Amino acid sequence: MVYVTPMRVLHKTNRMSYHYRNIAVICLLSFTLFVVSLYGVLFTVLYVFKFGSTQKHSDYVPVTLSDINALPVQTLSADLATAEATNSSCTYFGCFNVYRCGSQGNKLLVYVYPPKVYLDSMGRPVTSQMTKEFYQILSTIIDSKFYTSNPYEACIFVPSIDTLNQNRLRLQEVSQALGSLPFWNKGENHLIFNMVPGSVPDYNTVIDVPMGRSIIAGAGMSSLTYRPGFDISLPVYSPLVNNIKTNLSNTRTWLVISSQININTAFEQDLMEIKATYSKDILVLGPCLQYNPMNNTIRCIGEDVLKYPDVLHSATFCLIIRGARLAQSALLDAMAAGCIPVIIADSLTMPFHDVIDWTRAAVLVREVDILLIIQLLRKISQQRVTEMQEQNAWLYERYFSSMEKITETTLEILADRVFPHLTQDYTYWNIPPYKGRTSPLFLPVTAPKTRGFTAVILTYDRLELLFLLINKLVKVPSLSKVLVIWNNQQKDPPHPSRWPKVNKPLKVIQTKENKLSNRFYPYDEIETEAVLSIDDDIIMLTADEVEFAYEVWREFPDRIVGFPSRIHMWDNGTNCWKYESEWTNSISMVLTGAAFHHKYWNYVYTTAMPGDIKEWVDEHMNCEDIAMNFLVANVTGKSPIKVTPKKKFRCPECTNTEMLSADLTHMVERTQCINKFSSIYGTMPLKSVEFRADPVLFKDVFPEKLKRFNDIGSL
Repeated sequence: MVYVTPMRVLHKTNRMSYHYRNIAVICLLSFTLFVVSLYGVLFTVLYVFKFGSTQKHSDYVPVTLSDINALPVQTLSADLATAEATNSSCTYFGCFNVYRCGSQGNKLLVYVYPPKVYLDSMGRPVTSQMTKEFYQILSTIIDSKFYTSNPYEACIFVPSIDTLNQNRLRLQEVSQALGSLPFWNKGENHLIFNMVPGSVPDYNTVIDVPMGRSIIAGAGMSSLTYRPGFDISLPVYSPLVNNIKTNLSNTRTWLVISSQININTAFEQDLMEIKATYSKDILVLGPCLQYNPMNNTIRCIGEDVLKYPDVLHSATFCLIIRGARLAQSALLDAMAAGCIPVIIADSLTMPFHDVIDWTRAAVLVREVDILLIIQLLRKISQQRVTEMQEQNAWLYERYFSSMEKITETTLEILADRVFPHLTQDYTYWNIPPYKGRTSPLFLPVTAPKTRGFTAVILTYDRLELLFLLINKLVKVPSLSKVLVIWNNQQKDPPHPSRWPKVNKPLKVIQTKENKLSNRFYPYDEIETEAVLSIDDDIIMLTADEVEFAYEVWREFPDRIVGFPSRIHMWDNGTNCWKYESEWTNSISMVLTGAAFHHKYWNYVYTTAMPGDIKEWVDEHMNCEDIAMNFLVANVTGKSPIKVTPKKKFRCPECTNTEMLSADLTHMVERTQCINKFSSIYGTMPLKSVEFRADPVLFKDVFPEKLKRFNDIGSL
């Protein structure tokens, strides 16, 4: 009994502990599943909040404006709160939720709310009937590449409430309508269009409807109300421009014309004073009081009635003066008529000013200098006038000729802001394609402000020559850094202790693949504008020769400047282009085995090389230097520059079997490259030139201390 009883008690105890263990395991599993489910819900909520719904795009019905007269009606209750006050301190980084964007890749998606008729609690419409211009805005967005019918994947939201003209709005009710929008969220990522802000007597330069964090695409904004990098400045659209045909060839009778009928009294007195002094240069028109003074299609001077805006064809310059409102529809009237705008409104934010360079197309004059207007305009040369007229015509046609163009430009600017890595450059926005080739550096071709160059050495395994070259390069005064591109994946670069001890920064980058194009990759380590591309066996150049070549490049930074030169010729026998390395007076290529170029070309070579040229180069392990010459010549329309008489670039320590250029098949393949590249470009961009740059006095018998470059070889 004494023995058995403990065994029974022990057995019961084991069963109880096993039972409790099962309960504990079940509780633990339940808790784990609860936590996993909770995280799943949270992840889903965050995903929908940041990146949009997982619902398919096809589940949403696109907005249609075809039956605009049969719109649904929404009545706003009297106690409905208005939208938040406009945040005047909004910035792109403070009020814009970028996490809503990018759900479909690098594409800006814009959602347009379905149009509705909003009624107040008394049954009265909140806004007047939708204007033609606002209808065109919505239609353009819906028909554009930016439109999405799925609000959960949209980046930008556009309300279908016509806010173009504040005079047609009931401010509080419109604010309530905006606040009732399902995705309003204090106006975040919403785009509001407005062209006539403010009302009497204040004429504010921004719409008075509370907009919260909305982006305002508005006209007439001043430098005080415009939020840089957030709002978008629009022009005041003029329906009168539809009947104007731009004619730059007609004779302009007047130097300048003033045709506005709503300018300040003080400015009217200034114009009368100018007219009294320069009666043959300026034509001042006013309203036709004997008819309807508000008739926009006519202007009068005394009893003479002139048709407007056709009268603008008679002047070279058109005054755009601050009126009751800061912005004027006269701007687009003048541009449509080929009349150069003269802007006299100090605080006006010009339309699309963050991308358009208005100094190329308009004359900006301070208000206090209005009496000097004739003297200022007379100083403008005829060539400059022609250039401004052409630029005006191009800007108008591309950006302002219709509400569709204005809307498309607005969306493009927003896309550039949301995806800055795809931003269009200055040339895209401001240089007409018919103007021909221009410097890709976007500035007048002058010497760069930053001194120094980065030597980029492409190498594989020739250490003795590489080290010898590095020791020679560090003697060049303008060298800033040496960048060694190690193209051998089968062998690691030497240990740091084996590299030459030099007084200039030295960085080694080991590439992932053995490609010749690696020498033109836009490495972050290249901090200077000038790049010396050089092969590891070019050890015959002196410090003076390299320094002189760099000085020449500083005078021509958009070209390839270097030493080994080649020429392309037309072969009448084969009816093909031929690559030629004979020593001739003409050159059309400078090989990048020893040449300077702007680091910009590395970016273009890597990201924007036409056709499959880059792939051809990497596959055949040849012609990367020819490809770079084609690229630069095609963009600039200019030839390269050879410096110094040196023509021998054969490595004295190398045998002929190691020299790629010694192989006859190499020359044949180079010829194939030229013909293939020219077929891809559709033309032959290479330019032949008989020109070489040599140092001053380098051949003259002159004391060395009076010469800057003494160590210049003859061959």
